[in-house]
Amino acid sequence: MGRPRKAVVEYRIYDLPQQFPIILLDGKDWHISDVKNKRLHFHNCFEIGVCHTDSGTMVFDDEELHFRAGDVTCVPKHIVHTTYSSKGTKSLWSYLFLDFHRLLGDAALPEGIFENDHPHIDFYHLFNREKSPRIYFYAVSVIEELREEKPGYEMVVRSLLHSLYYELLRLRDSQNFKDTSGSSNVHSLAPALNYINDHYTKRLYIDDLAKMCNLSTPHFSRVFLSVMGYTPHYYINKLRVNNACELLLTTSDSILSISEAVGFFSISSFNRCFLQTMGVSPRDYRNARGVDETPKSRCILPYTGWTQAEDLSPND
Repeated sequence: MGRPRKAVVEYRIYDLPQQFPIILLDGKDWHISDVKNKRLHFHNCFEIGVCHTDSGTMVFDDEELHFRAGDVTCVPKHIVHTTYSSKGTKSLWSYLFLDFHRLLGDAALPEGIFENDHPHIDFYHLFNREKSPRIYFYAVSVIEELREEKPGYEMVVRSLLHSLYYELLRLRDSQNFKDTSGSSNVHSLAPALNYINDHYTKRLYIDDLAKMCNLSTPHFSRVFLSVMGYTPHYYINKLRVNNACELLLTTSDSILSISEAVGFFSISSFNRCFLQTMGVSPRDYRNARGVDETPKSRCILPYTGWTQAEDLSPND
């Protein structure tokens, strides 16, 4: 009998705008399949989802939560999860991806309460429109403001999110929300993942990453390999290659300058890692306009965040 396949997990990275760090994924195409996705995923930022139609299930590390139309989901970064609709339906959603602290300012907010940089206060929950009407109102109002982009909408969005944030604080303090700090080793790696995502273009040292997670270097490397499917060094290079792919397709910069821009310190190292990850050389990838954009080997996938819903078939 063959060895059981390791579950595939995706790291979906959303590059939020610097001055207004929030994006909306919305529209008639955002129907969620009724096929349970075999690939769990987690994000580099906070996710708010609004279910407009039908029902289904959200799967976390060790728990399933059932949703229906009118529910609002709040999922911090680095919480591993997936969503699928009830059989025979395709629920319609709108999603917000954002950074609360960059939008609202650290001085105005309690310390990291929903940011999952602090594993002892991890938080996720489903809020129903009838039981939590303010949560629903604030979330839907933010979506409407981002859709319409009327004059002053950015200020209105910040104000609505400030109200939403404090409403979440009230509910957290008044209800017994589950502490998920021990549910996944992704949590213990969160400080390193944050740092890698923000500083992958610089020279990174495994010892420093381990210290950020309060782990010894050998233990950090073991946990990282177990959770991410790669050594820290290999994962960092995969993230660099992922970003190089975008530059190869969207700029006319030389391959040498692109290799330096994403954090490689020699062109030979860049070419070797790119070929190992993508199966083609950087030059061939650019000339083919990214025909095959899927890394050949993967367990954790450092992909750019999805911009459209996945259409899964029963054979996936």
